[in-house]
Amino acid sequence: MKIIITIVALLLCSTALALPRSKGYSAPKYKAPRSTPVHVSGHVTRSGTYVAPSYRTAPNRTKMDNWSSKPNVNPYTGKEGTKDPYAVPATGH
Repeated sequence: MKIIITIVALLLCSTALALPRSKGYSAPKYKAPRSTPVHVSGHVTRSGTYVAPSYRTAPNRTKMDNWSSKPNVNPYTGKEGTKDPYAVPATGH
């Protein structure tokens, strides 16, 4: 009986060693789609206010990848987004 247990244990160990090792794989977590940053040059508005150069997310049809949307973080300032991307905009009627 001891021989059988030893053989089974050796087989299990050798099988475990032969399997490819995972590098910390875990279930995928939600990530907002990545957006390429767009540089906005410094400029003066019509009212005469100077706006410093900055970066913003590229324009697209989603609000999920905007840095101001939850749970995203602006990579340049480290500021967390506060806007709910699922909120329905109020109509001005």
